[in-house]
Amino acid sequence: MSPRLQSLQTSADPAGTTCSESGPPIHVLTVDVEDYFQVEAFANSVSRESWDRWPSRVEANTLRVLDLFDQYRVTATFFFVGWVAARFPGLVREAKARGHELACHSYWHRPVYKLTPEQFRQDTRRARQVIEDAVGGRIIGYRAPSWSITRDCFWALDILAEEGFVYDSSIYPIHHDLYGLPGARRFPYTHLCSNGLRLREYPPATLRFLGNNLPAAGGGYLRIFPPAYTELAFHVFEKIRQRVVVYLHPWELDPDQPRIPGKLRSRFRHYTNLRAMQNRLGALLRRHRFEPLCDLLAAEEAKCELGIRRLRSRAEPSLRLAGARGATPSKEHL
Repeated sequence: MSPRLQSLQTSADPAGTTCSESGPPIHVLTVDVEDYFQVEAFANSVSRESWDRWPSRVEANTLRVLDLFDQYRVTATFFFVGWVAARFPGLVREAKARGHELACHSYWHRPVYKLTPEQFRQDTRRARQVIEDAVGGRIIGYRAPSWSITRDCFWALDILAEEGFVYDSSIYPIHHDLYGLPGARRFPYTHLCSNGLRLREYPPATLRFLGNNLPAAGGGYLRIFPPAYTELAFHVFEKIRQRVVVYLHPWELDPDQPRIPGKLRSRFRHYTNLRAMQNRLGALLRRHRFEPLCDLLAAEEAKCELGIRRLRSRAEPSLRLAGARGATPSKEHL
């Protein structure tokens, strides 16, 4: 991580995380590139050993997402599952060629809290390697499958920092039966790892209601909740000069995908309003501005560098005066 990013504030301080440009904030658009049969909700029905036997639809669905983004001239961060990248390297290259950021979404799409630290490290390395090999470039971002970095596996953030990742977007500050960390911060912050390294964290959007965090503007919540609720999230975030982190999956734009047997709750979450998703997403792209996470990171670094320059410029007269008097500058001057 660059020294500039290390100096970012570690708390959700408005001075360090809010937007300063005029007009509505530029929000963040992300895509978790996985196939319909790879979701954790159907893991008991579809084993990872059987993935090759299922008809893949991820290439066609991701191209549909790319075409939609082209239509509205927006770019996003595409978190690729390594298994997908290994079988469809041309799809990885196509996303890159259209101006999108590439990032890592694990190799086998297994919840992090079910892995040992070494299993997680090897899975992450394998996924990163196949994605980087496809395009011949470095990736710096990670998102855990099913938001599965929880209180029980904070060690995963240490490993990500050790492996050279610059940012993470895996911690969902909500209550959920499969994931979530309700007490986590709601806006971007820098995580101080136990190994002394740092990792920038970008949580997905939530709204506060009666002391609780409610999910908003992503995945099933974007499909199932009414559009007015999603727009409320954007209004609230824009009012406080924060950016909404939107996420979706290519299979969510595919209402004709094969149906997988599973629990009623899982089927409700996965299949509800698939036919409405493309129009809902198009409406968001029409009303709001979006960028990938790497652009937000660069803007934060630039803002931090500007702040450092201003501090130095204010300190220079005192330093010159102290030098003229032959005195050693105090810590306050530095």
